[in-house]
Amino acid sequence: MKTWKLLVSLILFVGILYSLNTKFVQIPPLGKFMNPNNGFWTNELTENESSAIEIPGIIEEVKVIYDNQLIPHIFAQNDIDLYKAQGYVTAQNRLWQMEFQTHASAGRLSEIVGSAAIDYDREQRRKGMVFGAEKALESMQNSPEVLSYIEAYRDGVNSYINGLTKADYPVEYKLLDYKPEPWTLKKTALLLMYMTDMLAGRDSDFEYTNMLKKYGSETFDLLFPDFFKVQDPVIPQERDWGSWQVNVPNTPERYMATDLATGLMDKPHPDNGSNNWAVGPDKSYSGNPILANDPHLGLNLPSIWYAIQLHSPSQNVFGVSLPGAAGIVIGFNNDISWGVTNATRDVKDWYKINFKDKSNSEYLHDGVWKKVDKRIEEIKIKGAPSLFDTVSYSHHGPIAYDENFGLTDERVGFAMKWIGHSGGNNQKTLIELNKAKNYDDYVSALSHYVAPAQNFIFSSNEGDIALWINGKFPNKWEGQGKFVLDGSNPEHDWQGFIPHEHNAHVKNPERGFVSSANQHPTDEAYPYYVFNDGYETYRNRVINDFFRSKEKFTIQDFKDLHNNNYNLKAAELLPTVFEKIDRTQLNDSENSYLDQLSDWDFYNDIDQVGPTIWERFWIHLRRSVWDEIDSLEFEAAYPKTYQTVHLLISEPELDFMDIVETPEKETASDLFLLSFKAAVKDLKNIERKNETLNWGDYKGTFVGHLLQGLPAFSRFNLPIGGNSGIVNATSKNHGPSWRMIVEMSNPPKAYGIYPGGQSGNPGSKFYDNYVDTWAAGEYLELNFMQSKENQSNTLFTQTLKSQK
Repeated sequence: MKTWKLLVSLILFVGILYSLNTKFVQIPPLGKFMNPNNGFWTNELTENESSAIEIPGIIEEVKVIYDNQLIPHIFAQNDIDLYKAQGYVTAQNRLWQMEFQTHASAGRLSEIVGSAAIDYDREQRRKGMVFGAEKALESMQNSPEVLSYIEAYRDGVNSYINGLTKADYPVEYKLLDYKPEPWTLKKTALLLMYMTDMLAGRDSDFEYTNMLKKYGSETFDLLFPDFFKVQDPVIPQERDWGSWQVNVPNTPERYMATDLATGLMDKPHPDNGSNNWAVGPDKSYSGNPILANDPHLGLNLPSIWYAIQLHSPSQNVFGVSLPGAAGIVIGFNNDISWGVTNATRDVKDWYKINFKDKSNSEYLHDGVWKKVDKRIEEIKIKGAPSLFDTVSYSHHGPIAYDENFGLTDERVGFAMKWIGHSGGNNQKTLIELNKAKNYDDYVSALSHYVAPAQNFIFSSNEGDIALWINGKFPNKWEGQGKFVLDGSNPEHDWQGFIPHEHNAHVKNPERGFVSSANQHPTDEAYPYYVFNDGYETYRNRVINDFFRSKEKFTIQDFKDLHNNNYNLKAAELLPTVFEKIDRTQLNDSENSYLDQLSDWDFYNDIDQVGPTIWERFWIHLRRSVWDEIDSLEFEAAYPKTYQTVHLLISEPELDFMDIVETPEKETASDLFLLSFKAAVKDLKNIERKNETLNWGDYKGTFVGHLLQGLPAFSRFNLPIGGNSGIVNATSKNHGPSWRMIVEMSNPPKAYGIYPGGQSGNPGSKFYDNYVDTWAAGEYLELNFMQSKENQSNTLFTQTLKSQK
């Protein structure tokens, strides 16, 4: 720990100066920052002291046992105290992170980092993030039980904040020269909205509309099919839907929007997704169901997750929480375990709005002019006057694009219809899952859930396994939401919602396992219209083939699958490349690289050269196939990876194979040759810099601090394999953010790891102590305490008491 001061005094100061040229971070007043009494020097921390802490409103004494990984195990005698303690403990370790994320959600970053964040903040306001959080809070406040719990959580956070001095502030507050605000219920709603946007905020309506106008429906359907040729859906294809009584809206006449918005808003990372799977008793080595989950998100420090155990007379639950929200998001109790993956459903549509006049006060709908509601958004800017932005709201939702944002026509706008704006009580779902005893409790908990759409996987000590594709889904007519809709036509409005009981689900399937990896939720037989702008097509097939490969599975099998580096995309395309490429057109050096690629076993392991050769080849190949799209002057969409590979193999003379800038008519075989030659040039340049071609070195995975440009608070060049589209989906700065395996024994045995540490303080040894374990594909055995008397591997304890 003493070396931290020495290193940070040098490295951090350089990092601060470096960060001046990055997008957000600004230099702090160095006098304050270096002050020995309350500057960053005071952030060295040793977590090993037991203590008694007085907290206002604690009803009965609460014991918090920190194990040797700094995971708190909270033992309370009632649920109000339990969630108050959770709020206090979480703030104690992650205060800056939880508040910073709510500022990001609300479009308030300019308040703390200055004018560099104005564009980001405007987008957040125009997406209606605060509006959505307000609707969610209304739903939570309609549930007295949930309200009492989130109020207790709020009070716990504020008890910690109120006890801080300037010297105690997390280092990021000192770096950015601001102080924490009181925690509010709205901040919890904003945190949940932040996750909703991250996991359900992508769409391609504008891009697809442009592509349809450019190429026509036949070519569009070829490039962007609703179903891929090879699919292994989340719900097994043998699932029978015939007993349901289903009403789907009629499809109106096709509408083609014009004068579309440009300079579209940023979208969440395209690889935001997850894997989960569970085997039932017949496929388990022990006869107990086993469940696994690994959500794929950005790799950040502090980690998005915070591990915790919550124990009261009504529950005993362990897992990971979102700092800022009550309860556990992914975890297990003595009776059930559960996890989530992104359900890849289109729940955000865009409507073209026609205003009556320049005032933008009325818009046309169903033959009449309807008034908009206007919200004046004040964006406060550090060191500068506030910026005011007026956002109009239609019955569809916020009119995000107008003459002041992305458009030039003052009488046109584009409104966003997003399920994230409809409220919902996701906190109730989490709290009820935490206490659930069986399958019926699990289904009941899911009934409150709205967004983001998730595949909730389940196992129980009764031997059940299940998976529900869950959320509040609009009941759309076929094709609705794929393209920009007519905001004046009521037939284009959402006509209702799919009943919750008709959300696709399966319990105890005959095959003995359930799984999801962001692939298509069902096959074509599902009676409701299902669409999304991109489904995963590789991880899911590797996972399902694995569980079809033998009869019984162990915990080690689950660990091996989490860390599986098999590159199915390369395995499916490269045999055609090897067959079609003209080796006589390659020189000796190029043939040598091709030989190395031919010898590759398709595993993206860190010490292999094959993955690096493949990656450079694929980058050039994809670019050469879709060079026509690169040259378009409007917002465009690219076909998904699977369809690109499929067309290269099955349609080698497709017009898109021709390179626009050459007089020749190229085919797929020509592209293979040209792309490989270009890749070899890249590879030689890498080697000239005395850099190796080993995959781990080339990929250079890192876990970066939430603030951009702070290398002193980040971890770089981590030795981990995998990549996007692989079960071990670790790319450069994205991948498995929490790996969990639970066997439903008595009590459950569980293993978990995430790329970070429990502390949000860079001065703590618990800030990033999990990172190397995670990169090595190893796990912590989770210490699921059954009572507060069982204090094995205890680091220290805290006793929370009421103020006298």
